[in-house]
Amino acid sequence: MISPLANISPKAKIGNNVTIEPFATVYEDVEIGDNTHIHPNAIIYPDTIIGSGCQIFPGALIGIVSQDLKYKGEKAITTIGNNTIIREYATVHKGTSDRMRTDIGSNCMIMAYAHVAHDCIIGNNVILANYVGLAGHVTIEDYVIIEGYAAIQQFVIVGAHSFLAAGSKVRKNVPPYIRVAREPLQYIGVNSVGLSRRGFEKETINQIEDIYRLIFVRGHNITNALELVEQEIPNTEIRNQIINFIKDSKDGIVKGI
Repeated sequence: MISPLANISPKAKIGNNVTIEPFATVYEDVEIGDNTHIHPNAIIYPDTIIGSGCQIFPGALIGIVSQDLKYKGEKAITTIGNNTIIREYATVHKGTSDRMRTDIGSNCMIMAYAHVAHDCIIGNNVILANYVGLAGHVTIEDYVIIEGYAAIQQFVIVGAHSFLAAGSKVRKNVPPYIRVAREPLQYIGVNSVGLSRRGFEKETINQIEDIYRLIFVRGHNITNALELVEQEIPNTEIRNQIINFIKDSKDGIVKGI
C-alpha cells in the first residue's frame, strides 16, 4: 500500500508489495526492494538502495548528505541490505570521496536515535542499540552487538562477533570474538555466550579463549603474544583471522586486562 499522502519521486524505483505510509518522502534515484515498509515521516534521500523486507520507522533519515566538511557533492550512495530494521529517528549519512558509499548489511537492527556517519561499512546481523554513534569511515563486521550510548571514533574497525558494552568509548580497533567494556576500553573476555548461540563448537570457543589469553591476559606485548599464538595454537582459519586482524591494526587495538 502506498499512501496518496506520501511524497514519492516518479524517478524512484519501488518494488512489489511495498508499504509507504503518509508523509514519508522518497526522493529520486532511490530503489526500494519488495515487501519493504516505509513508516510515516521517514525520509529516503537520493542515491539510496534499500533491500527487500526492510522496516524504516518514523523519522528515520536514510542517505542524507554527510556532515563531513570535505564533502563537495560527489556522487555517493547508501545501501541497506535485506530484512534490516532502521528504528525511529536513526540517521544514516551517504558516502563521500573516501569510499563513495555507506553500507548497512542484511538482517541488521539500527535502533532509535543511532547515527551511522558517512563511509561506514556495517556487515550482516549487526545490532546497534539506542543512541550508538559511529563516526565516519568506521567498519563493523558481521554479528557485532553494540549496546546503547557507545561512541566509535573514525576509522575504527570492530571485528566480527564482538560485543561492546553500553557507554563504550571506542578509540582503537576491537578484535573479533571478544567482549569489551570499562573506561578506558579493555578486553573483558571472549564472547562465548554469543558464539555458542550462533552454533560455534565448544572446541572452537576454547581455542579462541586460549588465543586471547596469550594476547590479553599473560602480560606479553602484542608482538610477542602473536608469536606465541603462532607457535602454540593449532593453525586454523579462526586463529589466522585473529592474527591478521591484529597485525593489520596499525593504530592499535583495545587494552588487555
